Amino acid sequence: MKFEGRVEIKAPRPKVWAFVTDPDQIASCGPGVQSIEKLDGGRFRAHAKVGVGFISAKFVVNAEFSEVHEPDDATVLVHGQAPGTAVDATARMVLTDGADGATMMDWAADVTISGTLASVGARMIDGTANKMIGQTFDCIRTKLEA
Repeated sequence: MKFEGRVEIKAPRPKVWAFVTDPDQIASCGPGVQSIEKLDGGRFRAHAKVGVGFISAKFVVNAEFSEVHEPDDATVLVHGQAPGTAVDATARMVLTDGADGATMMDWAADVTISGTLASVGARMIDGTANKMIGQTFDCIRTKLEA
């Protein structure tokens, strides 16, 4: 599944960059994230509980910044596992200066889900994912635009 979008954040690019590349900060806006552990080399591990339809799963998610060009763009590789389910994703963001000191974030994610969670169907997963993405960006804007 592919997801993409463009978000305006009314904060300067260095402030946005610092927030979205800090695992602790971004985890504070991730729906269902219960804990985050920073590892070496731009890697981190998160524990999260995610529900799609009638299925709820606790994931262990390993993520790594694979490409970083501060303060312009970054790519993150993600692999998550829950009992009977696996998720792999590649996410990329590009930050540019917007009007009046704002930052524009263009983002895209290519996600593959297999196992039990995939059995609920792409439409249900798509709806849940879009809701969680919206919640994440609402939180980021709230924290950075204050």
